[in-house]
Amino acid sequence: MKKIINIEGMSCNHCVAHVKEALEGIHGVNIVSVSLEGKNAIVETEVNNDTLINAIEEEGYDVVSIE
Repeated sequence: MKKIINIEGMSCNHCVAHVKEALEGIHGVNIVSVSLEGKNAIVETEVNNDTLINAIEEEGYDVVSIE
């Protein structure tokens, strides 16, 4: 399932790398694309939203919504 995670707090490519690494570290997340300009991450996964939110927020960023 494709999920779009809207994220606040990313300000540079270093931030993008942190979010991408956090999401890729979750078992069950297959594809990760993070966009600084779009302020989002697109993932292909069946992992529940709480797991995704926790991984991102542990890195210091805010999840606004998941579509």
